[in-house]
Amino acid sequence: MKILIKNGRLVDPATGRDGAADVAIAAGRIVTIGSVSPDFQADRSLDATGLVVAPGLVDLAARLREPGYEHEGMLESEMAAAVAGGVTSLVCPPDTDPALDEPGLVEMLKFRARNLNQSRLYPLGALTRGLKGESLTEMAELTEAGCVGFSQAEVPLANTQVLQRALQYAATFGYTVWLRPQDPHLGQGVAASGAVATRLGLSGVPVTAETIALHTIFELMRATGARVHLCRLSSAAGLKLVRAAKDEGLPVSCDVSVNHLHLTDLDIGYFNADMRLNPPLRQQRDRDAIRAALADGTVDALVSDHTPVDEDAKTLPFGEAEPGATGLELLLSLSLKWGQDTGVGLLRSLAVLTSEPVRVIGEALGSLASSTGRLVEGGVADLCLFDPGARWQVAPAMLQSQGKHTPFTGYELPGRVRWTVVAGQVAFEARDAAA
Repeated sequence: MKILIKNGRLVDPATGRDGAADVAIAAGRIVTIGSVSPDFQADRSLDATGLVVAPGLVDLAARLREPGYEHEGMLESEMAAAVAGGVTSLVCPPDTDPALDEPGLVEMLKFRARNLNQSRLYPLGALTRGLKGESLTEMAELTEAGCVGFSQAEVPLANTQVLQRALQYAATFGYTVWLRPQDPHLGQGVAASGAVATRLGLSGVPVTAETIALHTIFELMRATGARVHLCRLSSAAGLKLVRAAKDEGLPVSCDVSVNHLHLTDLDIGYFNADMRLNPPLRQQRDRDAIRAALADGTVDALVSDHTPVDEDAKTLPFGEAEPGATGLELLLSLSLKWGQDTGVGLLRSLAVLTSEPVRVIGEALGSLASSTGRLVEGGVADLCLFDPGARWQVAPAMLQSQGKHTPFTGYELPGRVRWTVVAGQVAFEARDAAA
């Protein structure tokens, strides 16, 4: 299909471009940016007047719930949520049932995703078999099947020797290990340690659960030379350690979730289970440190941490409720809100969702590495067209995701996706979008 996008404001953080330009698309690629030849005969024209035309968003943390947890989310519903949020590429962790520790499971998941013709799916392989922390998976075979890295997801790896061997293996072949830093013994609470957890009588997770794990990871990185991506940092102290590690030259990157970018432990209120998250929401000083670190580049990417949870698992006492929240459809708006609140501007608000996440995945994207998360002639035609001036109120019923629980219910947010284009095809169109 040939598509012509007219009259839009092209914003591409990778190149610094921010200005009016038309975009011509053919055979899944961008053929022209700027003045389009009158000889270009489009099958469809999209009038982007008043809209921002940006690279498709790249989300580094989105659970699709298949296989094994179809009662909480189906591949169809969560992929629909992704394109409704402007997300054209996403990384899913391996904590499915069974875990993604065999090439056949990875190939099946990617095959099903391709058949939906929506977002591009990049799975993480399990670091250890069954995520049990005992024996390593066949990383080479999982990479050939399509994994872009290896992770324990939310399962702490208690055996430091196994982690060391995993990092040695990964370093040998140039793989990236994705870890959420959490001490397995200190991280068993349900809320961040502090006055709120004490007042509510909730078991606490101290900041040291994160910092002790970070110290261990950095020491093993120094010993092995492995590249590590740190997932969903939550504390000011943890970010300080990451900043020092980057200054030292360690090959480390990190992300934070949209939840921790905006919320604190005070938002738990009177045991609001929608605020039951992993890692737990921390104090305002931590949230402020996260905002500053995302702005100055210490944090590389902003993620949705999309984890759809069904009604039965959330309508329980806070400490028993399943952690997680729906986020794919809120990712863009919450990044724009952060940009407006802090004054960092539109380019940085989009960079942490486009070009910067691509740097994290790197060469694992293969032939798409040079054009994913950016707009270049000859590059893949993955785009997000959104109205930056539109405002909308978050209501669970309007979400495409099967999971309807989000901490942001009732919030009024900026930015609405009008069209999402994946591989040169319109994968999502808002009901009120005019073509």
